[in-house]
Amino acid sequence: MSQQDRKDPAIDRDKHCPPETEQQRRERKRHESENQDEALEETFPASDPVSPFVPAKAPD
Repeated sequence: MSQQDRKDPAIDRDKHCPPETEQQRRERKRHESENQDEALEETFPASDPVSPFVPAKAPD
């Protein structure tokens, strides 16, 4: 499992880690998908709906 983000500079994988197996790739993709789903659930709703009620000024 990589300890870097996608935006981090590329690492020469040949020097640092063995090639990823198909099982490791599927597990990594599954984990990324779960993280994305969780992040989406935590941000829902993205904003509160606008209130259609506008109170009138109190009479003087």
